[in-house]
Amino acid sequence: MKIRSVALAAMTLALAAAGAWSAPEDAMNKAGCMACHTKDKKLVGPAFKDIAAKYKGQDVTAKLMDKVRKGGSGTFGPVPMAPNPPEKINDADLKAAIEFILKS
Repeated sequence: MKIRSVALAAMTLALAAAGAWSAPEDAMNKAGCMACHTKDKKLVGPAFKDIAAKYKGQDVTAKLMDKVRKGGSGTFGPVPMAPNPPEKINDADLKAAIEFILKS
């Protein structure tokens, strides 16, 4: 059992180092973000690259965290985004996800 845990930890570290695994992407998948958003094209909501372009050079992490928590519409069109409470994605994962999106 101990050997299996060590092997799993080593594999996880290797994948993370190789860029094959991303904690923000994993959190977004688990929270359901990817049901409406993609990296490079509009789906139901805007693409991450479009979000990054709109807010380029701005310090908007706190603003976008609030926006994700409360939901809303109008910034990228009429389709509303539902609120996303901490039970769906915790604050640390949400912050990491938004920072990841802004670097897209």
